[in-house]
Amino acid sequence: MADKELLEEKPPLFPSWGYWYVFVVTWLALLIALFYLFTKTFS
Repeated sequence: MADKELLEEKPPLFPSWGYWYVFVVTWLALLIALFYLFTKTFS
């Protein structure tokens, strides 16, 4: 694969890679919050 082809590759589902970063950070924050609540509830 040429470097130019890698630069032009688009991310799946979202229009840009920035949306993927926001999605992943939000997903991880949600998981942390859920595990925290689960731990507090059953401790």
